[in-house]
Amino acid sequence: MAVSPCGARIGGSAGRERVDLNERSSPGCMSRLAVSITSGYVSAMRPDIDPRRIAQLAVAVRCGSLTAAAVELGLTQPALSKSIRELERALGVRVLERGRFGVAPTEAGDALVARHRAIEAELRGAADEIDAIRGAHRGRVVVGCGPSEATRLLPMALEALHASDPGLRVTVLYGLNEALMPMVRRGEVDLALSSVPRTASDPELQHETLHTDTAVVVAHADHPLAARRSVKPAELAGQRWVLARRHELERRALDDLFLQAGLTPIDAEVETTSAGLMKAIVLQGRHLSFLPRELIHWEERAGLLRPVAVAAPQWSRAVGITRRRRGRASPAAAALAAALRSTASRPSPGRGGA
Repeated sequence: MAVSPCGARIGGSAGRERVDLNERSSPGCMSRLAVSITSGYVSAMRPDIDPRRIAQLAVAVRCGSLTAAAVELGLTQPALSKSIRELERALGVRVLERGRFGVAPTEAGDALVARHRAIEAELRGAADEIDAIRGAHRGRVVVGCGPSEATRLLPMALEALHASDPGLRVTVLYGLNEALMPMVRRGEVDLALSSVPRTASDPELQHETLHTDTAVVVAHADHPLAARRSVKPAELAGQRWVLARRHELERRALDDLFLQAGLTPIDAEVETTSAGLMKAIVLQGRHLSFLPRELIHWEERAGLLRPVAVAAPQWSRAVGITRRRRGRASPAAAALAAALRSTASRPSPGRGGA
């Protein structure tokens, strides 16, 4: 049995190859070796298309450079270039745009890499499922997460998950919905925890609602408006504001609140894409912001920030889990989803819950 440079043990007889990936195997190593798990996967492809070349293409797209991809794959750059040209010849289309500053996938390349990533995700899930059958209490799950969900729901679920599955390992990728949904579709994450639509619109994705979050006007606990039992929208107009940019959902909801009250939307003193910066400025004591309540969970619990009781309809959003419709959840992903459901079902501490 041979050992690859990335720590995988490769062995087996002619016509059937076995690959064991240890915990230190890199993503690039996965790209190189996943296609070699059985000859059945190779035989399912068109005979003139080598799936190893598709895996190499995926690494090149991720790296954005043939030179960097060649290093990760343990190949020379000319050998990698030749391999991708052979793939293009077999397909009859270009899969890479080559330029002075690197490479980028064509539309055909994007489609090919997306399918490859979905296959890789299924292979990772199969490996986790086999471990579970063997009784090995380990596994890995990759989850995409939005800013609000990373504040309370996910950390508490991970703590509960560790208590029941201490050998499970989790990788969290952080982003907004416009980045997370394509990551789910491509198989880069097992699931996403973020806003979910009230009505499904993407046939490749399935959504599960866990709870509803509201957006609130946020003030420092010592701000004059924080202790008021009711605040009219007109009383907010003269305040200092730090807000998300105009195109963000919460900012549009705040604009609507003012327009419905017959007022001009807020001209924020500070606009930012950083929720952390918004909270930090409000914590200085003089500014207001408009944020999902989940995002201020710990500061509200500590008595540092408070929602302002605005006499206007609340804006809300559904929060939940998004997964690929096709495919099967690995035991690790299923365990995390169960922990998220359990955590979401409990009342939020500091808001009338335990």
